Amino acid sequence: MAENKLLEMLGGVVIKFQEISDQITDPGVIADTKKYIKLNKEYKELERVVKAHNEYKSALETIAEAKMILKEEDDAEMREMAKMEMDELEDKLPAMEEEIKLLLIPADPEDGKNAVVEVRAGTGGDEASIFAGDLFRMYTKYCEKHGWKVDVTSVSEGTSGGYKEVVFNVTGEGVYGILKYESGVHRVQRVPQTETQGRVHTSAASVAVLPEAEEFDIELRNEDIRRDEFCSSGPGGQSVNTTYSAIRLTHIPSGIVVQCQDQKSKLKNLDKAMAELRTRLYNLEYQKYLDEISSKRKTMVSTGDRSAKIRTYNYPQGRVTDHRVNFTIYNLPAVMDGDLQGVIDRLIVEENAERLKESEL
Repeated sequence: MAENKLLEMLGGVVIKFQEISDQITDPGVIADTKKYIKLNKEYKELERVVKAHNEYKSALETIAEAKMILKEEDDAEMREMAKMEMDELEDKLPAMEEEIKLLLIPADPEDGKNAVVEVRAGTGGDEASIFAGDLFRMYTKYCEKHGWKVDVTSVSEGTSGGYKEVVFNVTGEGVYGILKYESGVHRVQRVPQTETQGRVHTSAASVAVLPEAEEFDIELRNEDIRRDEFCSSGPGGQSVNTTYSAIRLTHIPSGIVVQCQDQKSKLKNLDKAMAELRTRLYNLEYQKYLDEISSKRKTMVSTGDRSAKIRTYNYPQGRVTDHRVNFTIYNLPAVMDGDLQGVIDRLIVEENAERLKESEL
């Protein structure tokens, strides 16, 4: 792309950024909470583009000055310094331009949100539940490495360990934009703990990652919700199985049911259940967007079609293979201990390449 074309596009962003900067200091806008939050989010997104614009423009101006010195200056030392600076910046320009192009492509508006993650045992009986537990541990370790908060809202334990289903919230910066690549069917090949003859079995667990709906995304009416209270189950204190602290919410128009058992506080359970219900309703619409882009991007087939097999964990060979980008890593123990970044980075690179191709920038 010609430099003037890129600067022209960035110029429009700079103007919009300045307009938003003025708006968020307006008392009328500050009083409108929903509008203020939306503008603040847009401000932060544009701030990155404006910073990249300023660095790029400064580099171009410095290169132009260096060329002028080489053309007009007789001093050998000055010419040498100008030549070195120009060469260094010209080497950096392609990377700066690629970064700007990616920043100019509209990102998934949900990428900055927190996430609700569901891990469910699939085919494979008890071994599938054990594998679902392994995946939950893997994600917990991965989140710890990023400093993200994990908050379990619902658990159904397997009969021989692990989970038939576990639902948890992940809170942090840009959580959904990273964890969204995990949606889909995960397959494990190994000798199960329950196998007596040493045969390798194949089992599966499904993972669904949803962007957590914010309070202003969905308006819930009390008359549309039926609330049931029941005893919490599972490990905990004296109140477990004795007090009605667990909450089940049924959204009557859609039929969506959510439940939460914090095991301690009914109010906390209610807040978490309401947040999860908002998220599930919000995702009914968001899924339409995912279905649309899944046909264009192989890296997003996981979220567009949550029944798609996305990854295989082969214990005998110590390998993990992501089928969307045909990427294999022979470090399974580290991956199961939360070292997922290498796989996710490959998916991000592939998706960015596809986004650039779509945009024709």
